[in-house]
Amino acid sequence: MISLTEFSSHIVTALYLVNILFAFTVIFLERRNPTSTLVWILVLFLLPAVGAVFYILLSQNLTRKKMFQQEAHEHHHFTSLLNQGIEELQTGRLVFKDRTMENYKDLILLHQVQGKAIFSQDNSVEIFTDGVEKFKELFQCILKAQSHVHILYFIVKRDALGKQLVKILTEKAKEGVEVRFLVDALGNRLHNSDLEPLIAAGGKVEKFFPSSLSFINLRLNYRNHRKLAIIDGQIGFIGGFNVGNEYISLKKKMGYWRDTHLKIRGTAVHDMQTRFLLDWQTASSEKIEQYSEYYPSPEICGTSGIQIVSCGPDSPQQEIKQGYIKMINSAKNCVSIHTPYFIPDDSIQEALKIAALSGVDVKIMIPNKPDHIFVYWATYSFIGDLLNAGVRAFIYNKGFLHSKSIVVDQKISSVGTANFDIRSFKLNFEVNAFIYDVDIAQKLHQAFEQDLEFCEELTLEKYLNRPRIIKFKESISRLLTPVL
Repeated sequence: MISLTEFSSHIVTALYLVNILFAFTVIFLERRNPTSTLVWILVLFLLPAVGAVFYILLSQNLTRKKMFQQEAHEHHHFTSLLNQGIEELQTGRLVFKDRTMENYKDLILLHQVQGKAIFSQDNSVEIFTDGVEKFKELFQCILKAQSHVHILYFIVKRDALGKQLVKILTEKAKEGVEVRFLVDALGNRLHNSDLEPLIAAGGKVEKFFPSSLSFINLRLNYRNHRKLAIIDGQIGFIGGFNVGNEYISLKKKMGYWRDTHLKIRGTAVHDMQTRFLLDWQTASSEKIEQYSEYYPSPEICGTSGIQIVSCGPDSPQQEIKQGYIKMINSAKNCVSIHTPYFIPDDSIQEALKIAALSGVDVKIMIPNKPDHIFVYWATYSFIGDLLNAGVRAFIYNKGFLHSKSIVVDQKISSVGTANFDIRSFKLNFEVNAFIYDVDIAQKLHQAFEQDLEFCEELTLEKYLNRPRIIKFKESISRLLTPVL
């Protein structure tokens, strides 16, 4: 008979053999970033059993999977438009409605080639920085819908705002309007009973990456962080607001919620529609036959140039991050960044340092209160690294800053769902609007400047004199950044 001591020894040996197998996978098969590899090996060997579970839940490689697929005829049409745009740009036949944007042809080409993002110049853009105003406008647009309403949010809370959205969608479904409501399975807080009236009225509801197990989601680390609303194929909403009472500043702990969202009209809405339909078909079993009805001829709304760029763990290119770096590298005068989380990789860090050392006025604004404690202190640490190079950091004190935006030289800008962190660049499914319009860039820059009134600057002197407990929190949090 095997003694208890021998049995325990066999269990420990088995656990370490499993960990060696996972470590071998991390090193030789997954081909990860070396820093991430070392962190995962450390986790595996310090936590023999738990580490393997964390690896299974948090570290799947989705880049080998073809997740988002268009129908053949739709793919051909999209590819033709994209190739036509690339050819016009490369041959000089593209006429810019704003000649200033000719200086950004390389950025546009990058997104066309790498991000498969069509460039259009017939768009109008309305900016929302307040949740009450944004949701008032969104709900009004939904209530006026005649054909279809497509909604995608990362988080939908089971509170007054979340239930109001479901109620309005249910009303439209009863009127015969097609309603598709897509939520991330992890971010969704609604109960099935909350959605039953919408489904009974003819609305369609799907969850992105749901779990077939009761308490474990094997795709825990890969979430659909996108926020999109498309109404009748003519109006699109994109930005940082989720659905919940805190996003309209009704949660006392978070205070005033500062975010940025856009309402877009024009051809760019078609690209938002494509993004939604690809996500919908990935999450559902529905096969959409009549694509054309979701792409009506756009109204001539404005002259803003826009590209809708997506990224996610299914692609190793990190398209939005590449766009951010290209924008920073193009800066001559100023760069203004809003981000709730700042955990950049080396490429973003170096781009910002080089810009600041080259005389560019680089300002980064982050919140003064955490909604994710480790991420907050890691953010503080990475911000501190940039102060020596001349980057200026500002702590927003009015409430919680959740906006994800960058403005360069008050000429070009980007607003969307991607934070300046590794999770947004590599793990989450994200979508951003890259905007080539001086007027929009100036409005976003002005909003940034107004926010400075509610900020405290984090100077190099203040950072160096921070308490030891903060230094300790930073050190621990920074070690975890490759897996946060």
